[in-house]
Amino acid sequence: MSAQPLMWVEKYRPKSLADMVNQKEALIRLQALLKKPEDIPHLLFTGPPGSGKTTTALVVIKEILGDYWKDFSLELNASDERGIDTIRERIKIFASHTDKRAGVPFRIVLLDEADSMTADAQTALRRIMEEFSSGTRFILTANYSSNIIEPIQSRCAIFRFIRFSKEDVTNYLEGICRKEKVKYEKEALATLYELSSGDLRLAINQLQALSSLGAVDEQSVKRVFATSKRSDVKRMVELAVKGEFSKAREILLELMFVYGISEVDILKYINEDTYSIKGIDHANLAKLIAEYDYRLIEGAHPEIQLSALLAELAAMNRDGQKS
Repeated sequence: MSAQPLMWVEKYRPKSLADMVNQKEALIRLQALLKKPEDIPHLLFTGPPGSGKTTTALVVIKEILGDYWKDFSLELNASDERGIDTIRERIKIFASHTDKRAGVPFRIVLLDEADSMTADAQTALRRIMEEFSSGTRFILTANYSSNIIEPIQSRCAIFRFIRFSKEDVTNYLEGICRKEKVKYEKEALATLYELSSGDLRLAINQLQALSSLGAVDEQSVKRVFATSKRSDVKRMVELAVKGEFSKAREILLELMFVYGISEVDILKYINEDTYSIKGIDHANLAKLIAEYDYRLIEGAHPEIQLSALLAELAAMNRDGQKS
């Protein structure tokens, strides 16, 4: 039986720090730390999605633990397992286990998207980081370091990742196209960068989807990347501010459950689109969007919260018309 083909995002994931795209400042500091791995503190990698945080964490884990990296590391996505029970059960059990082998200085826990963890879970994590620091190191990744409680931040060496430049991403995508023998237009790769907002992981996933069409050109990029879905968000906002809440909510549900657009992206697009609409108080709008952004980060139900936001947009426009 032939092996299943790898997703390109895994196939072309860098295997060493030298292979990483950009992030020079963070990589220089990490290379210095890796010269004495036994002295490495807990690490916090923070920056925008698709900027290489998780890949860098995996490279560091393999550099430190070598052939034993699978036995001595635990990887969890905190956005999926973000409650206090996960911290108390899975992480504490793993961190408390002792199994010394030659060349292995400590166990490593990788918590991806740690900024999605609840405040109680982070407090519990802080205690575990203190209690088991002699035999376990933690590597946390976060899109927003401000969502990590200060006691955890103070216990970590913080590495800030920046959004990749257009040149970095297009060159990387071009290299994949050559290796996979995919016909492409360089302008299409630049468009792919723009539509993915510099998220290299997303750009690679979309490139693989585009490759099935035979060539990567401007037309196929815009079609496969669901540019039309982006315009649907704008239409949803326009309906909401006109007071047509039910129609706006129908589009919201379709975007979330049919096309799989995340609540984070939908909120980002709403933020971009509403400022071009006249007749509403943009200052209050900024506060409103910030409030719903916070609610989603704290774990509130996405569908309920975004529906409520649409309702408030409709009410805000009505109030503006009355005044």
